[in-house]
Amino acid sequence: MSESTTSRPTTHDVSAEIARSWLLVAATRPEDFDAAERSRADQIILDIEDAVDPRLKSTARDAVVSWLSKGGSGWVRINDRTSDFWSDDVDALAGLPGLRGVMLAKTEAAAHVSETFDRLKGATPVIALVESALGIEEAASIARARGVYRLAFGSGDYRRDTGTSSDDLAMAYPRSRLVIASRVGNLPGPIDGPTVGTNHPVLREQGSMAVALGMTGKLCLDIEQLPIINEVISPTRSDVAWAREFLEDFEARGSVIRDGSDLPRLGRAQKIDKLARAFGVEPA
Repeated sequence: MSESTTSRPTTHDVSAEIARSWLLVAATRPEDFDAAERSRADQIILDIEDAVDPRLKSTARDAVVSWLSKGGSGWVRINDRTSDFWSDDVDALAGLPGLRGVMLAKTEAAAHVSETFDRLKGATPVIALVESALGIEEAASIARARGVYRLAFGSGDYRRDTGTSSDDLAMAYPRSRLVIASRVGNLPGPIDGPTVGTNHPVLREQGSMAVALGMTGKLCLDIEQLPIINEVISPTRSDVAWAREFLEDFEARGSVIRDGSDLPRLGRAQKIDKLARAFGVEPA
């Protein structure tokens, strides 16, 4: 029996709420859209913002609209609220069947998110991409904005805005601010910025640092980065083994709390178990 030629194979079974890898794809390269959708990315983001020359914005937007209207599915990084392109972006995308959500570039105020959400008919989630000192300072209010889904860190533009280096210590503060703001806004953990280059040990190191700070996803620019990001942000097999053993023991003793450390351990074990099942991680 032959397969239908109209089907679009996709691996995006991981909910955007817990998605680890977010692959950015330049909207000027529509020939790459299908390959991105078939990749190991938990979610894909078609980029009509920084990856597109201002003179090509309209053409790139049209390519995205066409692809999403013909069976494609993904997120779109749109231009920031104060730009000349924002209004055309949201109007063109509103109501498209394949649109999973938008990533709003250079978010610096809660109103940027809520106005975007409202223009998208109040039915499309918005990831607020925070990329400046002002955005980091306003992170808590952004995280409580109407329509916000997750926060993400535009690390490259943040460094350009502040003069900060890419050193782990220098970048710990803005990352931690986004982690705390996400918790204040009752959002999933934030998405870290991309690692530029093909050095996989550096990617692994930066991904591990982001996880240690409480971030739960990472933007990426290259399909080859996806397996490493997915591995680093997933629970380890040993953690999964511990979580399952703890939960089995907890149930076997009648779910009785024995001391003050049981509740925190129970919460951690339940979270690890949930993520492991979602990501297909088996215990060691």
